[in-house]
Amino acid sequence: MAPSLVQSYGRRWWMAITAIVENLLCSAVLLGWGSLLIMLKNEGFYSHICTTENGTAPSNHTVHSGEYVSCVEQEEILNLGFTIGSFLLSAATLPLGILMDKFGPRPLRLIGSSCFAASCAMIATATYKPEVLSMLIFFAVSFNGFGGICLTFTSLTLPNMFGNIRSTILSLMIGSYASSAVTFPGVKLIYDAGVSFRVIMWTWAGLACLVFVNCFFNWPLESFPAPEDILYTKKVKTSSVKTSDIHFTPVTTFEETVDLKPQERDDPASQDTSQKAVPLCRSVCSPIFLWSLITMAMSQLRVIFFMGAMNKMLEFLVTHGDSSENILIEAETQVGFYSSVFGSMQLLCLVTCPLIGYIMDWRMKECEDENASPETLKSQSDPPKRDRKIQKLTNALRAFVFTNLLLVTFGVISLIDNLPIQMVAFVLHTMVRGFVHSCCGGLYAAVYPANHFGTLTGMQSMISAAFALLQQPLFVVMVSSLGGDPYWINLVLLIFSLSGFLLPGYLFYHRRNLIKAKAERDSNLLDQTEQDDGDTLHQLEKNKLNGQSSNGYTPSKGVI
Repeated sequence: MAPSLVQSYGRRWWMAITAIVENLLCSAVLLGWGSLLIMLKNEGFYSHICTTENGTAPSNHTVHSGEYVSCVEQEEILNLGFTIGSFLLSAATLPLGILMDKFGPRPLRLIGSSCFAASCAMIATATYKPEVLSMLIFFAVSFNGFGGICLTFTSLTLPNMFGNIRSTILSLMIGSYASSAVTFPGVKLIYDAGVSFRVIMWTWAGLACLVFVNCFFNWPLESFPAPEDILYTKKVKTSSVKTSDIHFTPVTTFEETVDLKPQERDDPASQDTSQKAVPLCRSVCSPIFLWSLITMAMSQLRVIFFMGAMNKMLEFLVTHGDSSENILIEAETQVGFYSSVFGSMQLLCLVTCPLIGYIMDWRMKECEDENASPETLKSQSDPPKRDRKIQKLTNALRAFVFTNLLLVTFGVISLIDNLPIQMVAFVLHTMVRGFVHSCCGGLYAAVYPANHFGTLTGMQSMISAAFALLQQPLFVVMVSSLGGDPYWINLVLLIFSLSGFLLPGYLFYHRRNLIKAKAERDSNLLDQTEQDDGDTLHQLEKNKLNGQSSNGYTPSKGVI
């Protein structure tokens, strides 16, 4: 039976920790495609297309130490599977966002864990006869991408239960999603140690079933409310005894509870009104969202293309177009090593993403209450606090500038024809992949209403995923027309990545306008305060004179 929202609040740390682990093991594991591709080729997926009708292999094949051969045609069709899976990993977020805003995260998380378990079972089944069942890989990666994004997306609303550290917890969720690319490299290490690939897949399917069980018993039916929609109260018990001249100090005990605001809890109509106060079309058509689409589409294409074509790019850095047998064997060894290193580095996402969360939460505790009334602000005797909305935009501006600088640096290093220096590119790629999603999620959570978060994030992810489909034709052009040389494609993508600075440029412009508006508002508030003080003083003097007149005293004219 599903727990209540109050019970889930008491379990929020357990839910957060398990969500991070579940994201690591069962979310965007397809992003570790380089290692999975090697295992699929070793297991013979689509190796039969590398043999012609007369039993000879094409001229562009590579013979492995096992019983299967590989060729460019095989890599192209398997890369198509990666394109489909990675597309669903992002594109499914739009319908998921709409459904989650309406039904909450629980049913979607249950469906997602079931789909992920089914995908692992499909891959394990296909290994029994790959020459016949290789086509199952397309269904498997589709279920894997859809199930993985269900787990990731539903965990993005859980940070709402953590108040002022919401952005930090959100970045941890996104970091675990980005770090899940380390899972397949880890699986490859187990595979290289001699464990059967199908045994690994069946075990993985069992772990996904545990995710289903954990969600069933711990996740509530309701959506997680935003921090501003949560009422934190203290139940106070006091006792006081007074005898003659002795007075005992009251004993006070505190008990923390969490609930929705009373007016929203008791009046469903008011809750519906608050949810619909800002229309969705206004958020969708806002300049911040439109500029974020450009930034995220560019970043998604840059990141996905590198992950899908990494093995071929590394191979070219070794061979430089030389197809001699010794060079190909050396290239295979080097690609396997660097692919494992790249996969291992994905854990950096979990370590570095909290940095963006810290930037997004910078000095938020020093800000004034967003819902504070002008009377409350006037009555405060403390020094004026920071404006919350301006501080949110300032933090988002800094986060996006930092992320785009890393992305441009990554693009420059990718142009260098040196294999060891690509280690630096691996680190930057890993950081950017986690940072850009954390920045965007934090920006949407800071600027838009909580009930629009799922839909806006889903719409942005779907558009970015559709744009990232260009990675497949780019990959085909690289391995065919360019002979495997990625230089010109990387150069074009580097120039295109400069468009990522358009969003922080608009945030800077918007922030400046907000500062001007706040200065005018504070000036008007100060004038109104002085006028009210003058009116109050005048009224006091008038009352004093009226009181003196009622006592029979009238001040003499001309007497000072």
